Amino acid sequence: MNSRARNLLVLTTGVVLGVSLALANGVFAEREGAAELPLEELRAFTEVFGKIKEEYVEQISDTKLLEDAVKGMLAGLDPHSAYLDTEAFTELRVGTSGEFGGLGIEVSMEDGFVKVVTPIDDTPAARAGVQAGDLIIRLDETPVKGMSLNDAVKIMRGKPGSDLRLTIVRKNHAGPLEIIVTRAVITVKSIKSRMLDPGFGYVRITQFQSHTGEDLIKALSKLKKENGSKLNGLVLDMRNNPGGVLNAAVSVSDAFIKKGLIVYTEGRRKEAELRFNATPTDLLNGGPLVVLVNGGSASAAEIVAGALQDHKRAIIMGTQTFGKGSVQTILPMNNGAALKITTARYYTPSGRSIQAEGITPDIALENVRVAAIEPQLDRIKEANLSGHLENPNGDSKEAQSASEDLANDNNDKKNDSKPKEQLVKDDYQLFEALNLLKGLHILQSRS
Repeated sequence: MNSRARNLLVLTTGVVLGVSLALANGVFAEREGAAELPLEELRAFTEVFGKIKEEYVEQISDTKLLEDAVKGMLAGLDPHSAYLDTEAFTELRVGTSGEFGGLGIEVSMEDGFVKVVTPIDDTPAARAGVQAGDLIIRLDETPVKGMSLNDAVKIMRGKPGSDLRLTIVRKNHAGPLEIIVTRAVITVKSIKSRMLDPGFGYVRITQFQSHTGEDLIKALSKLKKENGSKLNGLVLDMRNNPGGVLNAAVSVSDAFIKKGLIVYTEGRRKEAELRFNATPTDLLNGGPLVVLVNGGSASAAEIVAGALQDHKRAIIMGTQTFGKGSVQTILPMNNGAALKITTARYYTPSGRSIQAEGITPDIALENVRVAAIEPQLDRIKEANLSGHLENPNGDSKEAQSASEDLANDNNDKKNDSKPKEQLVKDDYQLFEALNLLKGLHILQSRS
């Protein structure tokens, strides 16, 4: 019996442009002997192969025909199974470093067009205004309809610094949009963190790379140091996170869950059945946790959200997640290529499969744009009215001094509120998550 290296992936789609196609730790398993070959179907395949060689309008190599046949077999299984040629397989293996070239988007196919699952933070696509859910219908002057995903990807890849014009269709937008994206070598940091308010931290996970769990521990340690070794609560932002390494998702979940099951997988083969349990640590020491998700949160991000929700360890806020609940295995081939094939489904601790369903937030909240209804004018006070009565406490100088002190105090309050006003304008969901976090902290401190 032959043995092959098997690597587990929890990815949204089969192709990422400038995004990590991350691998988990390798697992070795013996393969059973091949089943009896379907001779009639093989004869039909051989006949089709021969007729194409004889009749097709242009001469075509045996290698291309056979490789395309293999690609077709895998593409017909599900949207996530695929044949990886040597170039794609090499790109996948180096992806866990977090540095690679491209546009900075994760894509899939939908109705014959390239669908943007999510643009990654701080990448050319995100900066150019590409959004999750966009359908790419043209690449420069080339229509996408009729292309395979791999063919579209080859056009989208290119020399860093070169431009690519995307023609896209966007929901609730009249007519196609044209967006020019400049290709670049992209270095993606999976963890970003900062303080939102004194005592309340913020961690954003852009994707799950092999070192994401370690980076999360470092980020939380840094936030605690900035706040006197303690955090009153944390917002964990996984919006537009396409997934990544399964073990990284387990590590992030384990950082907040003290005991019990985190996730388990089930498949046809025994080695596809895996269970991951928490260790007795909680980096927040039971402090309040709010998790932000949206339609671009997929796969490994959904594992984390599902585990925290099932354990009632966090409040999930935002919109319905992507709904990718399957696990892919990488099977290397002798020719340097590989098969990426769906081998299992994963389930949350309570036994939920989120396949094609997604995680339903505890608090549904769309990201809206907030603007002032009218200009903010200073209200008229008693002291502004003509002929107002003087204050009997103190002389006019003292009254004037008190008035100036009050004015200065009001100015200080206005200055303090500026960051909050900016937050509600820039990111309404995050603003509400912070408000919820503060409320949870108050309730917890009183209990």
